[in-house]
Amino acid sequence: MFDRFAASATSPQMLATLGGERLAYIKAVRSEDVAFLSAEAPLLAPGHRVYVLHAADGSPLLLAESHESALAGAARHQIETVSVH
Repeated sequence: MFDRFAASATSPQMLATLGGERLAYIKAVRSEDVAFLSAEAPLLAPGHRVYVLHAADGSPLLLAESHESALAGAARHQIETVSVH
C-alpha cells in the first residue's frame, strides 16, 4: 500500500467541499493503471484488480489488494467512505 499517494450526482468538487480530508471513496482499477495515479505509485504486474482509496477531491490516498483492505485503511486514518455511482 502507499499512503498519501453520497449521492450518485455528487461531483468530486462537491465531495471535496463537503468532506474535506475526512470523506473518501474507493474505486477498483486495473493494476497496470496504478502508475498513472501518482508519481509515488508502485509499478504493479498487469492483469490484476486493485482498489484505490481516493480523497474527496479525487487524489489517491491508499492502494489495497481488496475492497475490505481499502475500507480498513480508511478506518485506520479515520476517513469515512461514501458510495459514488
